[in-house]
Amino acid sequence: MPTSPIYSTSSIERLLSLPGISQREWLERAFSQEEIAIISREWVGTARGKQYRPGAEKTNWLVMGGRGSGKTRLGAEWVNGLARGFSPFTRKLRYLRIALVAETLGDVREVMVDGPSGIAAISRNGRPRYEPTRRRLLWDSGAVAQAFSSEDPESLRGPQFDAAWCDEVAKWKNAVECFDMLQFGLRLGEQPRQIVTTTPKPVPLVKRLLSDPSFYFTRMPTRENEANLAAGFIAAIEAQYAGSRLGRQELDGELIEDRQDALWTRQGLEAAWGAPLGPLRRIVVAIDPPASSRKSSDACGIIVAAIDSEGTGVVLEDATMQAARPQDWAARSVALFHEHQADTIVAEINQGGEMVTAVLRTVDPNVPVKEVRASRGKWVRAEPVAALYAQKRVVHPSRFRELEDEMCDFGPDGLSGGRSPDRVDALVWALSELMLGSAGAPRVRNLS
Repeated sequence: MPTSPIYSTSSIERLLSLPGISQREWLERAFSQEEIAIISREWVGTARGKQYRPGAEKTNWLVMGGRGSGKTRLGAEWVNGLARGFSPFTRKLRYLRIALVAETLGDVREVMVDGPSGIAAISRNGRPRYEPTRRRLLWDSGAVAQAFSSEDPESLRGPQFDAAWCDEVAKWKNAVECFDMLQFGLRLGEQPRQIVTTTPKPVPLVKRLLSDPSFYFTRMPTRENEANLAAGFIAAIEAQYAGSRLGRQELDGELIEDRQDALWTRQGLEAAWGAPLGPLRRIVVAIDPPASSRKSSDACGIIVAAIDSEGTGVVLEDATMQAARPQDWAARSVALFHEHQADTIVAEINQGGEMVTAVLRTVDPNVPVKEVRASRGKWVRAEPVAALYAQKRVVHPSRFRELEDEMCDFGPDGLSGGRSPDRVDALVWALSELMLGSAGAPRVRNLS
């Protein structure tokens, strides 16, 4: 490496905070072409900020990312840096006994070692050699990385290490047993450390590591690594999967988990995605006003829904908002009423009474408002609407991430953490009005 000041901590952080074109301009002002050529071949020349500094000071690092987000490259650079004593992953120590753990031994060899982003591929100088018969990777520095499989946790009983890279733990076969056995072996050197790279799944080990304060956590969406992926890949894959549970997991690196006692499941909601079967007969805007106008109060749930000529419910828009004043949610609701050419505004008046209608009519004195009052609990009111989804009688033409998250977290005691189910409440009022009560005289619309 050149001995230029770019390798100081402040300079590296400055470089990695810049977009690609600005990085190049900054380098050209500060360094010679020879130095730039050297830098571009090093990890600092291609890394993103999340792949370089975060976690370097922590002994445990959990990296949860989408497919193609660069988490394997990070793991490989981390191991190579420890084995060769490279900054920023180590400054004074050189790690000599490293465990490489994957679902299978084949994954260690094909992904972690020999893969396009594996240790062998990214080693620009002093490339280590792999001994397949002994399942180990050797550096000239004397460092040794041993391969292990989650299929055989007992193979980790006995060996000891000063570092470990665990890849794709979300799909390990004996995840908890294998990880626990590894922890007993991380007992060499002055500062044993480990990195865990994985695409997220709501399995016990991943949830455990997310809640472990000894782990630094980094999430890396696939889109952040677009420059290193095939042209058009992001656009094509997002067109098909963006917003879906699979897309949020495999592209955004999010941990998506169903609540066991929730009325809705993500699988069920994904089955609801689709277009209306016929012209829309009736449209309503349903609102669930907050109990107060304080900034810290609940949001105002606002849902626009319709029923088509085949009797299918259609959720058109989730316009829920955090409104500081009643006039704000009233103005938004009336605007949606006119935008969608709705038939009425359905408003719950448990909290505000006649004030709710009065506020709406300060915005538009002619807007039709149907007042509804809750006489039963939220869960009881929502059950018949959940049954409509189970019967495949409701469709979502668009993907409403916040609404669907709330639906899948709505249990007998409300939302987890005591939050108010504002979106769910508005949804229940809208679909109950359209499909579970007297719908009134419908009028067929021309959708062209």
